[in-house]
Amino acid sequence: MMTQAPTKRSTSSLQPQRDEQKLVGAWTLVSCFMEDTETKERKEVWGEHPNGCLVLTAAGHWIVVQTAEGRKNPQTDEGRIAAFRSMLAYSGRYRIEGRKIVIKVEIAWDESWVGTEQVRYFSMEGGQLHIEAAPQRYANLGDKDMRAVLVWKSAGESKEQS
Repeated sequence: MMTQAPTKRSTSSLQPQRDEQKLVGAWTLVSCFMEDTETKERKEVWGEHPNGCLVLTAAGHWIVVQTAEGRKNPQTDEGRIAAFRSMLAYSGRYRIEGRKIVIKVEIAWDESWVGTEQVRYFSMEGGQLHIEAAPQRYANLGDKDMRAVLVWKSAGESKEQS
């Protein structure tokens, strides 16, 4: 009985699989800007040095928390409103479709996100994870249609390595 030799796949067809495996782990936010889809105006809404942590597990779990730099400890209702408006946090199950990550949100800082699918596009560049959000309306940003562009580094890297 003859067996057929395995066929060779090109390395380019393997690249997404390699990148998918590289996604698993803990990531620290390096930069984030929001782009108005109409005017193309870009804003660093979390500041020049934003705070953020993203964790992706091999089992398909996603959790992310982002906050603006320089947030104050809220002492009043107005302060708590400002704190809420200067953060983002959600978690759920994710799946990979080529260069697209789809997150089925299970819990979020904003209840309107629960049960939605958040679409992100990713690439790996120089050991950093680049994520771009599909355009959507952001209530905390003047109720405008925006897309987020984020750069993450491995959480194991020091600040000097970013």
